[in-house]
Amino acid sequence: MSNLFKYTLRIADSSLVLGQRMSEWCSKGPTLEEDIALSNIALDLFGQANGFYEYAAELDGSRSKDDLAFKRNEREFFNHQLSEQENGNFGTTTVRNFLHDAFNFLFYTELASSKDEILAALAAKSLKEVKYHLRHSSNWLIRLGDGTNESNLKVQEALDFLWQYTGELFEMDEVDNDMLDNGLGVDNIQLKIKWDELINNTLKKAKLKRPIDGYMATGSRKGIHTEYLGFLLAEMQFLPRAYPDAKW
Repeated sequence: MSNLFKYTLRIADSSLVLGQRMSEWCSKGPTLEEDIALSNIALDLFGQANGFYEYAAELDGSRSKDDLAFKRNEREFFNHQLSEQENGNFGTTTVRNFLHDAFNFLFYTELASSKDEILAALAAKSLKEVKYHLRHSSNWLIRLGDGTNESNLKVQEALDFLWQYTGELFEMDEVDNDMLDNGLGVDNIQLKIKWDELINNTLKKAKLKRPIDGYMATGSRKGIHTEYLGFLLAEMQFLPRAYPDAKW
């Protein structure tokens, strides 16, 4: 497998898994307006995943985009561990999305300058939606953090727990380095500076305390995940696996 294929697949996986998590909010949002907003974010993420899977399938040459999405096992997925974390309460979802949205905004901004025209185009298209996602999660984080004592407590607890999954967002392995060296990928390490600034400014407005950098979970680039991904994939992939020859 080429590094370009692996790189594209990683991006698609994170979008798909987070989209699946967001789809779980459908009909369960705290208000009708917010229910629609959460569902639309899920659709945006599925659309982003579809574009990157389509390109990955083209690079692979032997599997379709549906095969990549629905016929791989847990250890064959390379999404960020942050994206697979359970929704929990609305505050937990808000924190998880905010941390991931901030990264995606910076990542797609840089990827839009890739020498690979397809990656650049997919990133530019995704960026339009990610800007809204970040605005949505930021506004809610501030609203909840600077709200009642209970809402502040819930989002602070979520932030303290989810922080351990932010470290691997900025890791670089041989695939990342090769893509960067060839002008195709992004320097994740350099994104950390802008991400820290964005995170710190928003947490200050939300009256939340930034957790201390300690243990950081890692392994998604090698297909290592938390216990939650397997259950998510089992539900998401059930129909395509039960009826592999079905035409939708």
